Amino acid sequence: MKKRHSENLLTPNEFARRLAISRWTAYSWIADGRVRSVKLGRLVRIPSSEIDRLIAEGTKELLRG
Repeated sequence: MKKRHSENLLTPNEFARRLAISRWTAYSWIADGRVRSVKLGRLVRIPSSEIDRLIAEGTKELLRG
C-alpha cells in the first residue's frame, strides 16, 4: 500500500499572500527553483512547508550576519 502525502498545497497566489510578496515574485521563485512546486497538469501548487523552510532559512541568515 502506498503512503499518501497529506501536506497542504497552495496556489501561487495563496503562497504570495501568506508571505506578503507579489504573485509574480512567487512565480519567479518557482521558475528559479528557489521554491519547490508540484505541477498537476497545467496547475502549479506549492507545499505549505515551503513557507516554513523559507522563514527558517531567512532566520538563519539573520543570525549569521
